[in-house]
Amino acid sequence: MTAFRIGVMYDRSWDPAGLPAFAREVEALGTDDLWVVEDLGWNGGISAAAVALGATERLRVGIGIAPAPLRSPALLAMEVATLARVFPGRLVAGIGHGVREWMRQVGVAPRSPLALLEETLTAVRGLLRGERVTVDGRELRLDGVELVHPPAKDAVPPVIAGVVSPKSLELAGRAAQGTLVAEGHGPEDLRAVRSAAERGGAGADHTITAFTFLGVGEAAAPALREAVAGHAQWLGREESATFAAGGTVAEAAAALRTLGDAGAQTVVVRICGPQPLAQLREVLAALGR
Repeated sequence: MTAFRIGVMYDRSWDPAGLPAFAREVEALGTDDLWVVEDLGWNGGISAAAVALGATERLRVGIGIAPAPLRSPALLAMEVATLARVFPGRLVAGIGHGVREWMRQVGVAPRSPLALLEETLTAVRGLLRGERVTVDGRELRLDGVELVHPPAKDAVPPVIAGVVSPKSLELAGRAAQGTLVAEGHGPEDLRAVRSAAERGGAGADHTITAFTFLGVGEAAAPALREAVAGHAQWLGREESATFAAGGTVAEAAAALRTLGDAGAQTVVVRICGPQPLAQLREVLAALGR
């Protein structure tokens, strides 16, 4: 059985006013990670990460994910560096394409999403390493930008790519330090993600982070079914082929283990249904955490 980190998502539908208390609770339960979401109209990812980090002492916080078209790479690097200076070793920065329709809605849809994401990942990583960055790319222009306060050399946060399509998965292997995989993807999908990253040039240190829906017990079953149905439509696959961790506590824990065995270094649960902290507590206990 492969060891893996366990994280929990602070769902975008939850009031951000509850984030500090939730973060403290999940830290007390022994959870490794808390992941926050940046979707248009919901919560800001950087501000949510700052709130979660400030409310806790050891919890690692992931930004999942910042849309590249919505954020200047210079500003994104500045924000991430500030958090990394104050909370060294406790941050993971996820960057993705952003939902195309939402990017059009706010007038920032790029001509080439692939080029923009690769150029953004490369620029942000360089800036966080303390480099003076110049980019004359297809989508980005940076002229000698450098951070005055980059992260400490031994605390540069990993920058990972939240992507789905085959070309983007290869791009993640080429330009990012890890791949963040959306909800609904099962063990076979994760193996395919690893293969795609390796085709892009990823080495053994390239990490896989898997989001997955979790719903424990009969009370959570309706919300879990609804979440899976909606995500299956977004992924363009049958509900039966859309992975989730549900059923009894033992069944849910077993499902999470399959993701770790398939290569996920971190498994992040998105909890459906009532009493999310109680569900998390039971699953952590079943996993021996």
